[in-house]
Amino acid sequence: NTIKNYYKWSCTKMEDCLIENQTTFYSKAEHYWKEVPPTVDGMLGGYGSISSIDINGSKKFLQKFLGEVQGKTGTGCALDCGAGIGRITKRLLMPLFRTVDLVDVTQEFLDKAHTYLGEEAKRVENYFCCGLQDFQPQPERYDVIWIQWVIGHLTDDHLVEFLRRCRSGLRPDGLIVVKDNVAYEGVIPDDVDSSMCRDLNVLHRLVARAGLNIICEEQQQNFPEEIYQVHTLALR
Repeated sequence: NTIKNYYKWSCTKMEDCLIENQTTFYSKAEHYWKEVPPTVDGMLGGYGSISSIDINGSKKFLQKFLGEVQGKTGTGCALDCGAGIGRITKRLLMPLFRTVDLVDVTQEFLDKAHTYLGEEAKRVENYFCCGLQDFQPQPERYDVIWIQWVIGHLTDDHLVEFLRRCRSGLRPDGLIVVKDNVAYEGVIPDDVDSSMCRDLNVLHRLVARAGLNIICEEQQQNFPEEIYQVHTLALR
């Protein structure tokens, strides 16, 4: 999932929009990403110019929670979900964590990450080629699980199940961060990359179904006006 322009119609929940079966929903998305060039601009749907604004906003958000004192989130290991070529790993997670794991459905992107990350690639412990609907984080491994521009590729039920698995993958005081496009109302489908954009009310309900609490929520500032609002949610 990536930066999105506005669409004109929506529905009230994701499953109402899924006319085709789930297998087709996921396979169409995999096919789409296989055709995307393994570049920062490709990862951001042609909006590569906003990468620094995005990273700076994420860093400011995340650093509020990190520290070595009790109650703060540790800096040992992070998981980059929907990692692509490692844009977020390289610029956000590597500077803040000792080790990082990457998970993405497209093997070509993970292969590219080896070179894109350069010397720092040695601090990546695992590259998982897997859709998030099937991914099982190792229990109590991660201080932070970062999930950006990818939840729209999961059905509601699969997103809830994935967030539950992520919860079990956290270390004490660990944190799940979801950063994604937010629709103004309802759920808006994108047939191009086979994804959905949910509004905040829908997203909040799914987070609650997963047994997680929102401990902080912010809107990303200084993005182009023609794209959806992007919100960042910290969950425990």
